[in-house]
Amino acid sequence: MTDPLKMSDPNHREDVDLAVKTKPRTQRPPLYKVLLLNDDFTPMEFVVHVLERLFSMTRAQAIEIMLTVHRKGVAVVGVFSHEIAETKVAQVMELARRQQHPLQCTMEKE
Repeated sequence: MTDPLKMSDPNHREDVDLAVKTKPRTQRPPLYKVLLLNDDFTPMEFVVHVLERLFSMTRAQAIEIMLTVHRKGVAVVGVFSHEIAETKVAQVMELARRQQHPLQCTMEKE
């Protein structure tokens, strides 16, 4: 039987299991590095042009990255979602192909 005094007490709480809604943790999509590869034929000025035009770099940034590609053979030119990285690689390859340069661009998971 329920105690009538407890029922009238507004501070009295029965043990109640509450269902707590938890927010699902959304994971960030994986990021991909876009890499520019060195070759012995593509003019340095063209690489600078690609970096300025397709990656919105300043001239100074583009020259610095181009020199890294030249000296080390490869450089990361940006980190993007999969779709954007894929698009950037395709844009670089298409621009190089149209200008008849063998410039190569790839992407890899970060």
